[in-house]
This record gives sequence, structure tokens and C-alpha cells, in this order.
Amino acid sequence: MATKAQSRPTTSGKKSSGKKTFSAQDFLESSGVARKVAEFGKKETIFSQGDVCNDVLYIQKGGVRLSVVNEAGKEAVVAVLGPGDFFGEGCLAGQPIRIGTATAITATTALVIEKQEMIRALHDEHEFSDRFITYMLSRNIRIEEDLVDQLFNSSEKRLARTLLLLARYGEQDKPQRVLPKVSQETLAEMVGTTRSRVNFFMNKFRKLGFIKYNGGLQINTSLLSVVLHD
Repeated sequence: MATKAQSRPTTSGKKSSGKKTFSAQDFLESSGVARKVAEFGKKETIFSQGDVCNDVLYIQKGGVRLSVVNEAGKEAVVAVLGPGDFFGEGCLAGQPIRIGTATAITATTALVIEKQEMIRALHDEHEFSDRFITYMLSRNIRIEEDLVDQLFNSSEKRLARTLLLLARYGEQDKPQRVLPKVSQETLAEMVGTTRSRVNFFMNKFRKLGFIKYNGGLQINTSLLSVVLHD
């Protein structure tokens, strides 16, 4: 792992008497969970395929690309994650080494939680455990949907769905209107097509008003019509 992490002192959190919506972010920042805060620059490697797998990371700010490389050297993007997402959780299931590479796609801040500390928090803090399990189940559902998408949908539909997912469309928290910059090469790897096809469809989406470039890539929810169209 890149060594820009700096330890911060932990503080003991107190439970509020009033009922509030549980926040994993607040819990990780204030509950006494032993963790480090790490900052990564754009395109910086967070961990590499084959590294020792001994901690879980939680994205506070920025974005992370997860990718894998096969024996022939061909790379595939598995996921692009954003604030509120966990990654590197394979250590909790006994993975000794990283099975993929995590790269910051923009300036990124993440909490780094050691394996044993994460296990302790999941065991002792039931609200956090429930939230983490819900998150992982949602991730698994999304992976299954991605597989169906790859098998049955056109590259145009796959690109539209990928852009909507990057914009966090349909999530309870406020969707992102402007995405961190993601290259067309990365989008092509995620969609499973060529950069030229991504460029063609992006220009088409822009002309139709589904997306626009205004200090970043802005996604209009009308892009959903591409996904729903037969």
C-alpha cells in the first residue's frame, strides 16, 4: 500500500440519547475505531494485485478504480467506487493477498482499518455490523446485475447504466450531479467495448442532452431512457 497514511488519535464516541440515522462515516470517525487516514493523489496506486491483504478501506472523499490483470497482461475494471464505499474487505474472508489493484481516479481520502480492528468493530457495534452487511449485500446484487448487463445488453445501454451508477442514481443519498473525471479508456474497460465506441456514444448522449460537460461530466436522469429502451 502507498505510504501516505498518517495515524490520527482515536476518540471515544458517546451514544446520543436521541434517535438518529446511523452514519458509518460518523461511527468510523468518532467511535474509537483504531484507523489511519490516508490521502492519495490522482492515479496513485492504493494497493496492487498480489499485495498482502490485511486491512479494509472506507472512502471519505474522491473515487477509486478496482481492476484485475490476467496472466496475458489484459486489464479489466471491476468497479469504480466513491464516498461511503468500502473496499479491500477480502481480508475479512481470509484472502491472504489482494486479488486486484485499487487506484485513485481523483484526489482521494480514505480511512484504513486493520483487519482485527474491523472484526472487533463488526462484533461489538451492531449498528455498524448491520450497515456493513447491507452494504456488502448491495454490492453483490450490483455485481450480479453487472454480469447480466454484460451478457445481454448492448454497449450503448451498458455505457448509459455505468454512467448512472457512477452518478449514484437511485441511491437514498443525493445523487452526484457532476462526476469526478473518468477517462474514456476507463469507461471502455468497465463497459467491455472500445474507446472509439465510448466516444461515439458519449457524443450522442451529449447531443441528446443526456450529459453535458460543465466543469466536469454532468449526468441528466433522462439518460435512464437509454437503459429502459427496448
